[in-house]
Amino acid sequence: MSRHVDLAIHAKWVVPIEPAGVLVDHVVLVDGDAIVDVVPHDAASSYIAHATVTLDRHALLPGLVNAHAHTAMTLMRGIADDVPLSTWLEQHIWPREGRFVSAEFVYDGVSIGAAEMLRGGVTCCNDMYFYPDSAARAYQAAGMRAVLGLPILDFPTPYASDADGYLQAGLAARDAFKHAPRLSFMLAPHAPYTVGDATFERIVTYAHQLDLPIQTHLHETQREVDDSLAAYGVTPLVRLDRLGVTGPAFVAVHAVHLSDADIELLARQRCNVVHCPTSNLKLASGIAPIAALLARDVNVALGTDGAASNNRQDVLAEMRLAALIAKVRSGDAAAVPAQQALKMATLGGACALGLGESIGSIVAGKKADLAAIDLGQLDDAPLYDPISHLVHVTGRERVSDVWVAGERVVNDRRLATLDEAGLLARAQLWQQKLA
Repeated sequence: MSRHVDLAIHAKWVVPIEPAGVLVDHVVLVDGDAIVDVVPHDAASSYIAHATVTLDRHALLPGLVNAHAHTAMTLMRGIADDVPLSTWLEQHIWPREGRFVSAEFVYDGVSIGAAEMLRGGVTCCNDMYFYPDSAARAYQAAGMRAVLGLPILDFPTPYASDADGYLQAGLAARDAFKHAPRLSFMLAPHAPYTVGDATFERIVTYAHQLDLPIQTHLHETQREVDDSLAAYGVTPLVRLDRLGVTGPAFVAVHAVHLSDADIELLARQRCNVVHCPTSNLKLASGIAPIAALLARDVNVALGTDGAASNNRQDVLAEMRLAALIAKVRSGDAAAVPAQQALKMATLGGACALGLGESIGSIVAGKKADLAAIDLGQLDDAPLYDPISHLVHVTGRERVSDVWVAGERVVNDRRLATLDEAGLLARAQLWQQKLA
């Protein structure tokens, strides 16, 4: 007896991530917001689909996960390039944030960034920025999945005056949107150098009480590590470990400057690392020891960081760069092979965000977050290994279709949920203000 489903996607190649490899000429069957089966095309006749999509020269893979971004900063894209991190922050970003960041700024910036990410096959973003309630509304309008970091600092900004204010505002946003099916939340202290021990201790208490993960920028620069050794006698990671911050629900963003002891601590505590290679290179922060982390079974995800430090929210580009620089850092051409890089961009990100049971691989029972990439152009020929092509050949301009929870949000390269012309007009308006 045939089973009725909402959607059948027939792809030349299906890349499930786990198990590794490629399924040739398979059909992914979707009902509601979930994948119900993945079968060879010859076996798909046992299902009757309300709609069928044929991707006869495409790879269908899990939606990409941008595991660290400051999406509203899309509005500052390229505003202060080619300067060190401290100069970039102190002379260019923080003064403009003080003047212009508002709920409207965040909504518009996130909307534009979400459009960019969706067109690049990114279905889920871990966002860390002010006014997470405005970000939540923007992601909902875009139809995108998001994990909202609730920002916490020990100094005032237009968003809040102190740690109490940040926590109250962030938790209010979480309460307002906690039942939204595509949204979830994390506590997001900015960094050990902007958040004191007492605030971190409170964050740990809230994390345990509310079952919320914690993310923070960590070991991004050598100066950060040196200052911590001078002030506390230990690295920032060891300091956070002593405060009870680390564990399987802890996400260390950047993690560039790590000693062997730091790597061992991350592995022992089963922490997650988000690697942001473009941002690290552009700000001359360094090259993270990704191969060493993976060798110790540390879960590694990929992030773009903010568009102001990266200029592109392009996870496919991050994936290729991560694979390449890992080989240079380790001196091993076999380090971070294509399958591993693709896993970092999908299931690795999902697991870091606590969503590994619901997204990140094409498996029956998981949410239907999917991206189709056209591999049939002349620039792709010849094609011997689709996974190698996804990492080392193709780019975001080849993303043709994207689904989030079974909803088609990009249809033949066109945004289905957002007004591209309207977003471009808003970007131009903000450019006039910020310039």
